[in-house]
Amino acid sequence: MKKKTALTIAGSDSGGGAGIQADLKTMTVNGVFATCAVTALTAQNTTGVTDIMNVTPEFLAKELDAVFTDIYPDAVKVGMVSASNLIEVIADRLTRYEARNIVVDPVMVATSGARLISDDAIETLCARLLPLATVITPNIPEAEVLSGGQIRNASEMESAARLIYEKFGCCVLLKGGHDVNAANDLLYGAEGAEWFPGKRIDNPNTHGTGCTLSSAIAANLAKGRDLTESVAAAKRYISGALSAMLDLGKGSGPMDHAFAVKGEY
Repeated sequence: MKKKTALTIAGSDSGGGAGIQADLKTMTVNGVFATCAVTALTAQNTTGVTDIMNVTPEFLAKELDAVFTDIYPDAVKVGMVSASNLIEVIADRLTRYEARNIVVDPVMVATSGARLISDDAIETLCARLLPLATVITPNIPEAEVLSGGQIRNASEMESAARLIYEKFGCCVLLKGGHDVNAANDLLYGAEGAEWFPGKRIDNPNTHGTGCTLSSAIAANLAKGRDLTESVAAAKRYISGALSAMLDLGKGSGPMDHAFAVKGEY
């Protein structure tokens, strides 16, 4: 039996709610076979991150070679990569293997506003990786970094998304939130702006929402859906995962990625 496949390139989350673990769960439940290349190990749980250990560029290259030369992915999701030399490796391999349906979650800024990667890594991300993407999925603070301006309302979301699209040549799914436009997301591409309304779910356990959304988009692209259909399906999935009201850990816990899994196994 043949099955569509998706590759996630991201860091490991020992708490299981974000990163590689969330991506693999999301891709599996969304009907594709998931492969991975780990960029870093993290010691973290629902209360925070206590340590990070990046893999070497040489090892990351071998991980990517192993996947692309055997189980070639129908889509690729790239999550947080904190070092310039690792970003260079990813961009090189995606180009070398002519990867398609690339979804980049440009993780740069925490909800608190703190920068998560260095300025030189952001420069490499913008110069090498974003131009390869089919779609990128920034949140409001990340879009402010990429566009160079403030985003305080729906109109400014549209302006920023258009600027980012024109600057990097990739579609942009600008996520609402951060007190701007509730849970409504904006997709901007060659045909202009398209809004995806969302219902804000009263659930404090939102760890890994960005990872999950981008992975669900990648999974749906891998199955042959177009970008609009993939975004709509991904939003429905993440709403279901949040609505399941899973409550684990002492901090901001994970969603129930397997909320729709039925059957004996």
